[in-house]
Amino acid sequence: MTTFANMGKSTVARSAVDELVDRMRQLIGERGLTVGDQLPTEKELCEIFGASRNTVREAMRILKTYGVVEVRPKVGATIVDNRMSSAIEMFSFNVMNISIETFSDIQGFRGLLEVSSVEALFDQITDEDISDLRGINSKLKEPSEIDVASEHDFEFHTRLIRVLRNKAILDIYGLMKPVILRIMKNGKTPDTFKTATFEEHEGVINALEARDRLAYQYLMNSHLENGIVNFRHVRKNK
Repeated sequence: MTTFANMGKSTVARSAVDELVDRMRQLIGERGLTVGDQLPTEKELCEIFGASRNTVREAMRILKTYGVVEVRPKVGATIVDNRMSSAIEMFSFNVMNISIETFSDIQGFRGLLEVSSVEALFDQITDEDISDLRGINSKLKEPSEIDVASEHDFEFHTRLIRVLRNKAILDIYGLMKPVILRIMKNGKTPDTFKTATFEEHEGVINALEARDRLAYQYLMNSHLENGIVNFRHVRKNK
């Protein structure tokens, strides 16, 4: 049964609203509330916690942003579980101000899928997969705007992930598309996609075709690391 009692707690000094959010999450856990259950009314929450209406409303707004509750007129607050989609939405919205730490985390996540899964990739890849990857990569040589080129870049990596034959992984990668696209465009030009990105992809494809696991891991890891190096360079020169 899904509960929300252990969503994490901060050790930093908190405002009255932050404290109330924590207490409301504890209430959800203590009462064993789960998806579809209703929270007490706004008036009841004020009485339970000795808080003002404004504080309760602000705390409810935060829980709604987290994807924990859904507030409907005349119905009140209902427990939902939209935390993943809410997190992706907020993360995508703020990605223009992404930090180097977060950028590295994203590339690390991609590395887990595209580098560390080398055995699964090589066990399942077919000649058709390799042909598709070459066809997609060839699109990078065509004249196009940076938005189109980044879409081709993402299509290449998505097609590689598809080799794993795991829908859950593919769906998660798809959810991260807005973030990954912005990363792919970071500091690049259409010519960059035509040259460096195309050539790095070709090296990866050649390693796959040769069934050279070590070469594949080295080339794909270098490809992802180049993104981090480029990101650092852009940030340094801003």
